Amino acid sequence: MSEAIVCLKHIYKDYQQGKLVVPALKDICLEVEKGEYVAVMGPSGSGKSTLMNIIGCLDRPTSGEYRLAGEEVLKLSDRGLSDMRLKNLGFVFQNFQLLPRMNALDNVALPLVYAGVRKSVRRRQAYEALVKVGLEDRVKFLPTQLSGGQKQRVAIARAMVNQPELLLADEPTGALDSKSSGQVMELFCKLNEEGVTILMITHDRGIAEYAQRMVTIFDGELSEEKQ
Repeated sequence: MSEAIVCLKHIYKDYQQGKLVVPALKDICLEVEKGEYVAVMGPSGSGKSTLMNIIGCLDRPTSGEYRLAGEEVLKLSDRGLSDMRLKNLGFVFQNFQLLPRMNALDNVALPLVYAGVRKSVRRRQAYEALVKVGLEDRVKFLPTQLSGGQKQRVAIARAMVNQPELLLADEPTGALDSKSSGQVMELFCKLNEEGVTILMITHDRGIAEYAQRMVTIFDGELSEEKQ
């Protein structure tokens, strides 16, 4: 039996707006097993980003249980959450979040800087990550010299450089044209075939269908889609 990397049990998240309590997530239960490729699909305002922030250890739920790679996340301090993100998670965002004054290689190496990896090792690992996404000829290019699809591939290389347990992708094709979107999705499928666990959030059914499994979120409630 596979082991669950993500295990969410009865997760609730409420926001306070003045005297009003606004529920964002209601009784979320979700397991993602090692090696799975899961898409969470839902419209804007459905709770997708709130869910991603909790899974990504960027926010805490109001109540519930969350285990990531076997650890009880909700018992961790802020420092513990930061270490958990660094060690276990890779993030890919819609708007790439590359540092504009750094070339592709230095952008990819950034997580290794935070992890305290020495310079020669992190440069080698960053280069290997760029080779993996087909951008070894763009090592010295700044983000402004790259197309949207190339920027997202640099962001994927950066997310994978510390070999995380889980790759979290939040609307990874949202800023891309259809050709670049297809290339990024093919890259995700290749990474998944190599054993990378992927959890992707999207509003686009065509993109969600690249995943092995689809769950839908609507008004903060999760339901499994049969494929």
